[in-house]
Amino acid sequence: RANLTIAITGIAGPGGATPMKPVGLVHFASARENRAIRHEEHRFGDIGREQVRLEAVRVALRMLSEGI
Repeated sequence: RANLTIAITGIAGPGGATPMKPVGLVHFASARENRAIRHEEHRFGDIGREQVRLEAVRVALRMLSEGI
């Protein structure tokens, strides 16, 4: 019954990266009822697992607060 949602996927590190998917690469998608799905890609770089996760939360909360 939600009318607003967000999804996050990516590579926080320290392992799991490839040349095409480096550490710090995170994709976001948000959807709201009766609106187009929005996608954002962020490349935070190899700033550490916890910092990548924190930055991902910040982006997700911004997207939600914008009501995308």
